[in-house]
Amino acid sequence: MVGDGEFRILAGVDGSAPSRLALEWAVAEAHLRHGQVRVVTAWDFPPVTVGMEGLIRNPDVFPQVARRLQNETLRRVDSEGVTVTGDVVQGHPAHVLLRAAKDADLLVVGSRGLGGFEGMLLGSVSMQILHHAPCPVLVVRTRARTGVEE
Repeated sequence: MVGDGEFRILAGVDGSAPSRLALEWAVAEAHLRHGQVRVVTAWDFPPVTVGMEGLIRNPDVFPQVARRLQNETLRRVDSEGVTVTGDVVQGHPAHVLLRAAKDADLLVVGSRGLGGFEGMLLGSVSMQILHHAPCPVLVVRTRARTGVEE
């Protein structure tokens, strides 16, 4: 364990159903281990292609949307009895999570997020994390083979 002896779980959340399941798992595990959960939501400016320059009028919208997605996910998960903190960080999701995982005992992510292609077993972010994380990683899959039960 890192630091003061309390088990620290990092959960990557992007507003997708698989990331909500990952957060639910992280909170349940923290409850069992008397640990804490740090939720990290990454955001980045989309690549600008020809003709898109005029579409991005307010760059402040990206961190605001990320914070809203994180808050909505946190509201949907019962975290009673567990300390849960949240951060919204600019950068590519895999890079942001790998940096944040330096202080974690466990990193938990969904199998694919909002940027994933339907039908993929693992998304590109979870694949990068599996290969480069400085701590153990758990990738939470959806409950049903056909999708997440809402």
